[in-house]
Amino acid sequence: MQFGTHLTLDGYGGNFEKLFDRDLVEQCLVVLPKLIGMVPLAPPAIHVAPAISELDKGGVVGFVIVTTSHISCHTFPHRGFVSIDVFTCQGEINQDLVVGFFVRAFDLVDTEVNYLRRGTRFPTQDLYVR
Repeated sequence: MQFGTHLTLDGYGGNFEKLFDRDLVEQCLVVLPKLIGMVPLAPPAIHVAPAISELDKGGVVGFVIVTTSHISCHTFPHRGFVSIDVFTCQGEINQDLVVGFFVRAFDLVDTEVNYLRRGTRFPTQDLYVR
């Protein structure tokens, strides 16, 4: 028994312009939930983040809340880097589909993927009744 699954994707060598494209990040967060069977509860929230250090010279941050959890995307265009989380509290995530989707979207050269099983001791019965 498990509560959910959590895919983390770090992408390297991405295209600067695509990683700094607010509309592209938003489009990814509109299209991907449909591709993997998630239902958004609201439109994606997208922000252009300012530079805060030499390491982080700004980028695009996006987040969409879905009925079964969330998807987030943080881009670092100057580094050609993107960090993505896809979390669901129901079922498995099609890792190949998600990774391929973002590789194509941002022209990623390399990826680092982690797949976690969450809540492996999730209670099978209610603890509190109202």
